[in-house]
Amino acid sequence: MQSLFQPAPRRSATARFLRSGFVALALLGTLAAPARAEAPPPPLATIAALDVPRYMGTWYEIAKYPNRFQRHCVGFTHAEYRLQDDGRVRVANRCRNAEGRVVEAIGAARQLGAADSPRLEVRFAPAWLSFLPAVWGDYWVIDLDAGYRLAAVSEPRREYLWILSRTPTVAPQALEALRTRLAAQGFDLSRLEMTRQED
Repeated sequence: MQSLFQPAPRRSATARFLRSGFVALALLGTLAAPARAEAPPPPLATIAALDVPRYMGTWYEIAKYPNRFQRHCVGFTHAEYRLQDDGRVRVANRCRNAEGRVVEAIGAARQLGAADSPRLEVRFAPAWLSFLPAVWGDYWVIDLDAGYRLAAVSEPRREYLWILSRTPTVAPQALEALRTRLAAQGFDLSRLEMTRQED
């Protein structure tokens, strides 16, 4: 029996070579293995149906993914939707800028598909450009409570996200429940930026 204080017997040169070769192959296999790609989220799901007339009125922005077209807004952001005789929706987005002035953008929305479709398109370009597909952006209602008081809006690529409420503030429990549902839809909640609605 070998003593703990005795040096281990020396391996032959061939054994050492084979062992180092196996180690090198194992390392190469690890480096060459493709990185496990994260599975893309499933296609974005909308709510089952939207009652457009009931959806009309004022909605306050509670949170959003930051975006370039709202970069001048420092808070107090809200939208007013009004149904027109032709079935389209007049959209008036307002916010306050750093100087305290109210900034307004007027646009139009149109529903895609059936009369209860939760998929809409919005444009803020002049009406004479409305024939161009590029001026229309997707506006999908992806979450909405039964009372039409709290909603989430996004688009198929999940690049944009807005949380909207009929009131400037939302109960913490309701907001947290919505955040949980959004996470289950594949949204990165760390990107959400809360909107200032009170002085």
